Amino acid sequence: MKITVLASGSAANGYVIQNEREAVVLECGCPLLDAQKALDFNTAKVAGVLVTHEHGDHARYVAKYAQLMPVYLTAGTADALGMRGAYNINLIERKRQFQTGGFRVLPFATIHDAQEPCGYIIQHPDMGVLLFATDTRDIGYTFKDMDYIMLECNYDERLLNENIRSGRLNYNVGDRIKNSHMSISRCVRILKDNDLRRVKGIMLLHLSHDNSDKQNFVTRVKRNTGKHVVAAEKGVEMEFMV
Repeated sequence: MKITVLASGSAANGYVIQNEREAVVLECGCPLLDAQKALDFNTAKVAGVLVTHEHGDHARYVAKYAQLMPVYLTAGTADALGMRGAYNINLIERKRQFQTGGFRVLPFATIHDAQEPCGYIIQHPDMGVLLFATDTRDIGYTFKDMDYIMLECNYDERLLNENIRSGRLNYNVGDRIKNSHMSISRCVRILKDNDLRRVKGIMLLHLSHDNSDKQNFVTRVKRNTGKHVVAAEKGVEMEFMV
């Protein structure tokens, strides 16, 4: 099992997890063609597309994906997108586990300025347990028995404040970032609060173009966790092994 990053950031987000037999797609903020290419155009093996919330960089192409694959999202997200009752749209509940293909999925609440956002715990025999959480200020849970973690690491407080003071970043935009996205310090704290003994790899998601430092973020998370860490960028891949 492996994951391929289609994109990760404020412009677009998309990830494909697959083995030879089946796949899930995380987010549909990238054109459908990007996902099709990552799948070698074998969209029939996609068990589902998991969407976290309605913002365009995560859900812009929902209708296109739903033409070919089942899409899973909360009722709040579906309503915000005007997609409730649409073809291939499946409503899910936070804290209620469901199965799609060989993937067992548990949605959980996240903290973002969206209607009913969620993250996911995804289990599969060929990869173990994956935590996926993006576009959230914090996570109000701790988890155990994780094998892989994909977690937002959007901004550095110092860089963000410097950009606000200098006028490069509007104060209101900066305030929204602080209230709806995860800083590097909070990312590290969440990781340290959780049981990482089984974790084999960590992928940092949704790094801000102007308010982050990729190499510094990777180094800090490595230093604090002792794990293999990569930053999500277009084309990055990670092997998931049990």
